[in-house]
Amino acid sequence: MRMILGLILSIFAGSAIAAPQDAVFPSIDGGTIALRDYAGQPVLVVNTASQCGFTYQYDGLQALYDRFRDQGLIVLAIPSDDFNQELGSAAEVKEFCEVNFGLTLPMTDMMHVRGASAHPFYKAVKAETGFEPSWNFNKILIDGHGAVVGTWGSSARPDSGDIPRQIELLLN
Repeated sequence: MRMILGLILSIFAGSAIAAPQDAVFPSIDGGTIALRDYAGQPVLVVNTASQCGFTYQYDGLQALYDRFRDQGLIVLAIPSDDFNQELGSAAEVKEFCEVNFGLTLPMTDMMHVRGASAHPFYKAVKAETGFEPSWNFNKILIDGHGAVVGTWGSSARPDSGDIPRQIELLLN
């Protein structure tokens, strides 16, 4: 019933989505990134910012992606200026990440991750779990069926501790 209600709301609201796995993002490389394309795979979604004190975590995100990519993990970076720490354009963000961190993981265009202007993915996660990014580099892990299985704040290192353990559980 909840899924049907969500689909009805998405039809009438235009930008709403029924569940996190229904999200479609504009890609920083052009085109779109649809979470449905990753059905059956875990996805770690991280709101990022290039001028944040946690920007060093790009290294950990790339390491995590490199470690588990062949097993199916997707790490999706979502640049956002919601906390006034992102560069001025998506092109600047892309160049910064490539030059300074050698990122090869998928990345969306810049977008809002909290509040009334948040991307529908973040609104759906908040509606489902109550979680909303409170700063940059918050992490949301979605299983292969689209369910949110974990959320972490900025200080959780992506390449150590609970995050890799949860990913390993999903991949096995």
